[in-house]
Amino acid sequence: MNHIEEIVTLSKAMSDSNRIKIITLIQREGGLCVCEICDTLKLSQPLVSRHLKQLKKADILTSHKEGKWIIYKMHTNPSILLNTYLKLCKQDERTLDPLISCDMKG
Repeated sequence: MNHIEEIVTLSKAMSDSNRIKIITLIQREGGLCVCEICDTLKLSQPLVSRHLKQLKKADILTSHKEGKWIIYKMHTNPSILLNTYLKLCKQDERTLDPLISCDMKG
């Protein structure tokens, strides 16, 4: 992907406040399942799933399966542009509610 395509892709992915909150929460916690994102941000599961799909498509998030759960994490090797977005998100981590953990981590 060239720089112009990356700018457009990341700008589209970051153009929604819920997606930014999801990214900020995942960055703060390290890795989360869908139910933790839904419960903590008070968003519906279908909405969160759509946002996660877009964030994965933009190479912002990765996912892996742990038992019956899918865990979402930040991409381990972010580009310079993505890293800039992530630094800005990190500044607002404390504005998000505390994590509501699901039974998986109980």
